[in-house]
Amino acid sequence: MRTAYKFLMLALAVCGAAVAQPAPAQNPANGQVEIVPVRGHIYLLGGAGGNITLSIGSDGVLMVDSGLAQMSEKVLAAINQLSQQLDKEGQPLKSYAPPKPIRYIINTHVHADHTGGNEAIAKAGKTFTGGNVAGEISDAAEGAAILAHENVLNRMSAPTGSQAATPQGDWPTETYYKDQMKLSHFFNGEGVRLIHMPKAHTDGDTMVYFRESDVLSTGDIFTTTGYPFIDLERGGSIQGEIDALNYILDLVIPEFRTEGGTLIVPGHGRICDTADVAYYRDMVTIVRDRIQNYIKKGMTLEQIKATKPTIDWDPRYGSGDRFVEAVYRSLTATANAKK
Repeated sequence: MRTAYKFLMLALAVCGAAVAQPAPAQNPANGQVEIVPVRGHIYLLGGAGGNITLSIGSDGVLMVDSGLAQMSEKVLAAINQLSQQLDKEGQPLKSYAPPKPIRYIINTHVHADHTGGNEAIAKAGKTFTGGNVAGEISDAAEGAAILAHENVLNRMSAPTGSQAATPQGDWPTETYYKDQMKLSHFFNGEGVRLIHMPKAHTDGDTMVYFRESDVLSTGDIFTTTGYPFIDLERGGSIQGEIDALNYILDLVIPEFRTEGGTLIVPGHGRICDTADVAYYRDMVTIVRDRIQNYIKKGMTLEQIKATKPTIDWDPRYGSGDRFVEAVYRSLTATANAKK
């Protein structure tokens, strides 16, 4: 009986690995932007680099990330197409409607596949003006506001090491520095909360929670297409990554037995729920623990790679060598700092 059970589990694992193989890499500039409904007035734009989350309604358009620079025209075309199909209540229109203005772009982190379209897309938008405006009032409403954690601005404006310079037009126009920021008013009928996750994927990660829609956009803290990319040069760490995944699980609420409920838009890949994040968190934690154990035994990085600590998930995510190296360097840097 036990042998039969092991055979069944092995067969299921093989089938799962076959289904879960990542799609072949494509040149984004040659691809198309896909519009995917998430919930209510929340949509996902896929194919522009990193995933873009849209809130679209009577107040205009709020974007989480802007994709690659070379995909900006296609992103704007997709937003205009969607805007023309929706009226102020988010219902399909039978006739043409003028596109709604882009008001906000929120960047989840600094990488170009999520921020490259900032300048071109912001210029196509129109932000809200308040009571305290310096200079010409006409200038204040020109272009969408770009929001991010202050570490994103620091990385863009003063790159170090191998970091490339970022055009000034892509820089955030507004930043926050605490653990969270809330928009000062409802946008499209709901509160929008920006949550900073320190030292996870990078040191400037922001997750965006749409409260009424119960949708969370995570940026590259969580993806479905590969192992986490821990950007050590930009302040990322393995412990911060695990802490961020645990925070997601504390925040979201499943509908039943970890399925349904809060919907999660990852930095790359498909729309997810609690179960997907729990699986990913468990994988990251197990790999971390394996590598930590090998480090305690005095093994070198190459020796650890030879043990293939990610072998259980390689059929799904591909080679784990880069992830293993990042985890090793993050753990040894932490241990050295404590000495």
